[in-house]
Amino acid sequence: MPVPLLDLKAQYQSIKHEIEPVLLRVADSQYFILGPDVTALEENIAAYVGAKHAIGVSSGTDALLLAMMALEIGPGDGVIVPTFSFFATAGAVSRLGATPIFVDIDPATYNIAPAAIAEAYEKYKSTVTIKAIIPVHLFGQSADMDPIMDFAGAHNLYVIEDAAQAIGTQYKDGRSVGSIGTVGCFSFFPSKNLGAFGDGGIITTNDGTLAKRIELLRMHGAEKRYYHEMIGGNFRIDALQAAVLNVKLPHLNAWHEGRRRNAALYNRLFTEAGVVGDGKVIVPESVYEVKRETLDVERGEGSEVAFPHIYNQYCIRVQNRDGLMEHLAASGIGCAVYYPVPFHQQKCFAGLPSCADAFPVSDQVCESIIALPVYPELTPEMIAEVANCVLDFVGRS
Repeated sequence: MPVPLLDLKAQYQSIKHEIEPVLLRVADSQYFILGPDVTALEENIAAYVGAKHAIGVSSGTDALLLAMMALEIGPGDGVIVPTFSFFATAGAVSRLGATPIFVDIDPATYNIAPAAIAEAYEKYKSTVTIKAIIPVHLFGQSADMDPIMDFAGAHNLYVIEDAAQAIGTQYKDGRSVGSIGTVGCFSFFPSKNLGAFGDGGIITTNDGTLAKRIELLRMHGAEKRYYHEMIGGNFRIDALQAAVLNVKLPHLNAWHEGRRRNAALYNRLFTEAGVVGDGKVIVPESVYEVKRETLDVERGEGSEVAFPHIYNQYCIRVQNRDGLMEHLAASGIGCAVYYPVPFHQQKCFAGLPSCADAFPVSDQVCESIIALPVYPELTPEMIAEVANCVLDFVGRS
């Protein structure tokens, strides 16, 4: 049975009757830039995340870039980032002329290791003015925010949460990612749990002054047309994308629950086969517990819906990763590697001072990680098909 890594058509078919009238409404209005749909999205996302402000932008990458522009990060400044993430995390830092300072990751969550932040800060504080930390909530699980926020507070650093893969994820204290640091940066790329019909993103913050600055910068630094208070750019989200996202948002909790259910089934199948305990397959670990009460899966509502992990990706680790990819492909099963090359090995970052440091965890993860299908429309039979294909390759105990 072929199983794709992601099937966006399956999701679309389930909400097609809601989406199509909205697309026609926007087309009839011919109101494509900002406007009421964008305002509604900003209010909805702010409420969902638990932040005071949300500013819709053109992509998750531009969310990172714009957030750092608003914080006046540039040449001579350093930003601490995990070496294991999507390229935009470090690329946005370099685009502003600042210096990414790479650090290693936690072996369980693949998120930035707090202890490594402190080590890097002490090592590089004399060479650049370190201004910020970018913790990435990778694959849909929060970074360990308490020690990160404590360290940032003690050293007067901004915390820019890269929550591109983690909208709705909650930290262990119940706060949603994107509401904890100075700013939160989200992506609405179509493959995300909350995906648009193209590129889109949003920035969240509890700082009203900063929110206003971000709004100005996304419109070329102008509040009044043709009168520019600062140099910004064109970072606006399209009204069409906002309208689509407003339709999808009420379904998001149910989609999260579906992904969590699928991940739990994978973990159970691998554990029962005896390949987890002996290290043949390392399954993703949800390290936080958040209080859960009732959840109406159909409506995506609950009194205290809790999502410590939303599984934007379900990534396992195996010894012969490339061989497993070939085996899965031969069986018609989709898979992908997130990510094959850490930042400190990327050609474009060669020569950065921190590239000479040691990153043993990231190096190991990049060589062994592989993502399996986890989208909510998967059936138990499809998940069993994928799991059995993996088990056939690694060998059952």
